[in-house]
Amino acid sequence: MENKKNIKRSLSGKKGFAALYIAIVVLIIMLGIAMSLAFLVVNQQKIIGNSLTSYKSFSAAEAGIEDALLRLTKGMNLPSSYTLTLGSGTFNVVILSDIIEGTKTITSTGNVNSRIRKVQVVCRISTTDLSFHYGIQVGDLGLQMNGNAVVHGNIFSNGPITGDSNTKIYGDAISAGPSGLINTMNIKDDEGGGSAWAATITGGNKCVIDGDAHYTTSIDCDTVGGSISPGTPVTPQDMPITQDEIDDWQKEAEDGGTPIAGYSLGGNDEDSLGPIKVDGDMSLDSNAELTVTGTIWVTGDLSLTSNVKVQLDSGYGILSGVIVVEGQIFVDSNVVLCGSEGFKEAVKECYPSTGSYLMLLSTYPSVFSANPAISAKSNTETAVLYASAGFVSLDSSAALKEATGLGIYMASNAEVTYETGLVDARFGSGPGGGWQVASWKEIE
Repeated sequence: MENKKNIKRSLSGKKGFAALYIAIVVLIIMLGIAMSLAFLVVNQQKIIGNSLTSYKSFSAAEAGIEDALLRLTKGMNLPSSYTLTLGSGTFNVVILSDIIEGTKTITSTGNVNSRIRKVQVVCRISTTDLSFHYGIQVGDLGLQMNGNAVVHGNIFSNGPITGDSNTKIYGDAISAGPSGLINTMNIKDDEGGGSAWAATITGGNKCVIDGDAHYTTSIDCDTVGGSISPGTPVTPQDMPITQDEIDDWQKEAEDGGTPIAGYSLGGNDEDSLGPIKVDGDMSLDSNAELTVTGTIWVTGDLSLTSNVKVQLDSGYGILSGVIVVEGQIFVDSNVVLCGSEGFKEAVKECYPSTGSYLMLLSTYPSVFSANPAISAKSNTETAVLYASAGFVSLDSSAALKEATGLGIYMASNAEVTYETGLVDARFGSGPGGGWQVASWKEIE
């Protein structure tokens, strides 16, 4: 009996040990699972924390881009590099500009707890691209040059080109169409060019052509330096600015804010204006100084009296600007119109051009030079004058870079000196309005 009891106690002890062993194993397994779960939770929390920090860094980088774009489009101060604090992080913005291509590359680096994210945006100037290939381009009403009037550059006219004693063209002259006429003109090759194209070339001993003479009907010219050859008429050309482009400029001005009822700037006063629509006349009195900060649309007349200075805001950069006028434009003596390079007070003239020009454009219809769409008086240093439906009249000693009109009259001693940058002029709506985002991406 005693042995049986011992056997039972032995079996019972073994079962208890087995149960304890199993319990320990189960506990170890459960502890392992718990530790694994805890490890996963901790790792997941770290991942979530890192992701949140990274997202905050990305948001800071995006905020830097948005801040730079706001400064750029609103014409505000935009340093080439700056850093700002945002919440628990910072963003650093770096601006790289390509003046030739007209682009800005904005890189913003967001930093939150040493987590770095970078975003880059490329902005490109949105412009109206115009090509003024000639010092003077004229429509059907043609070009009339009086004694000693001078053009440094080529001339293209859909109508006649007529001169007077000692009028000079330093370049080529083209009078297009089957009735094209060049009469009494001294066409020089001192600065390149010097040839003539017209159906009829005449003037006898007052006709001097240093280069070649190309005619289709007849020629009466005592002095031709090159060959004389018949040919076919040159095809007339359209004006370089379309009505759609003029409409776009007017809309830019109208979108600039509430229109104002007329505008007058007193003598010796200074002001900035644009983009804006002026309902009525606009006048600048003697010695006034206006800085154009956006496209201006004038529904009445524009009058610039003596010694007025008008310049584009420096924010235009390489862009050109325009004042569109439905009425007539009167430019008095010694008025100076500058691009974004500004005005040099010491010598009373514009700084050398950087490719930025100010254009005065009139849509006023006129078919007589005595009642022109644009009248520019003596000693006027202007950039570009454009009359889409009428005459441009240049008084004695008027000087400008380019003139285009349905007809053009140049009084004695008036002068046009073409600037080569006008072949690729880009007109924008102002210091901020010309920029558009070309690309937006994360780079790190």
